[in-house]
Amino acid sequence: MSEKTLTRMDLSEAVFREVGLSRNDSADLVESVLNHMSDALVQGEQVKISSFGTFSIRDKAARVGRNPKTGEEVPIEPRRVLTFRPSHLMKDRVAAGNKS
Repeated sequence: MSEKTLTRMDLSEAVFREVGLSRNDSADLVESVLNHMSDALVQGEQVKISSFGTFSIRDKAARVGRNPKTGEEVPIEPRRVLTFRPSHLMKDRVAAGNKS
């Protein structure tokens, strides 16, 4: 498995090649889509991308954690976390890519 990371620049380059927009317009389009998704998540909405998956925000309650080194109990504040649930098609596609 490779250690490559897909970046915003990679996405803009793909839009540039596939759609034919200028590089600047492609970068602006990718940035706009990502901002729109981020804004929706901040407002508590789900972001569902068909055949890919669903991003959502989950509220985690306060709880007591434990420092594994010292055993000391530490309060953990309530927080919001981002979760991703892949679609069945994405799961199948990833699983098929694992077969060599």
